[in-house]
Amino acid sequence: MFAVLSKKETMVHYKQTLRFTLHCITHPLDGFWDLTHEKRGSMAAANTILILTLAVRICKLQFTSFLFNKVYWPGVNIFLYLASILFPLALWCVGNWALTTLFDGKGRLGQIYMATCYAMTPYPLIQFPLILFSNIVTVDEGAFYSVLSVFSLIWAGLLIVCAMMEIHEYTMKKTLLFTVATIFAMLVMVFILLLFFSMISQGIAYFISIGREILFRM
Repeated sequence: MFAVLSKKETMVHYKQTLRFTLHCITHPLDGFWDLTHEKRGSMAAANTILILTLAVRICKLQFTSFLFNKVYWPGVNIFLYLASILFPLALWCVGNWALTTLFDGKGRLGQIYMATCYAMTPYPLIQFPLILFSNIVTVDEGAFYSVLSVFSLIWAGLLIVCAMMEIHEYTMKKTLLFTVATIFAMLVMVFILLLFFSMISQGIAYFISIGREILFRM
């Protein structure tokens, strides 16, 4: 009986934290403060938003009208397509956490991830109806589609800035400074990763060439 009640309470809490996303995107300053400081958010809800974002990303590729989304299917790699969201998200969370930890940032890595996922809510919220909208409008009416699509990205970007300001307890000026610094840190991490994998590939190629040389001489 206790296990049933516990599971029911967990589901109720999950629904409340998921519903709280609507408060965060309409009242970002209060919402993101309460999200972390008042424990009104949850990792389960954050993961749900991320999954919905990925799902809408795939649906947009598949079902958006060809008038607005011309896709060359032989060249599409679905894993790279999903990585275009997951990889920058991981870099953002790690980079922001690493920098803000050095400069009195209050947010932990998990809080940065959760707040960023909550801030991504406008993307699936707007982009999913746009998929349907794209199939009933003409090219001349496509300006509405483009404006709303860009608006969802701008809205999400502004929410991320507000989220970082609230969870780190920074001023807007300091938040913008560390947003730029985080983007720079992301570029540095990408460069280091590319350099690392380049060295690994060269090392593997070197040992393969040695192995071939040994086999040739034998």
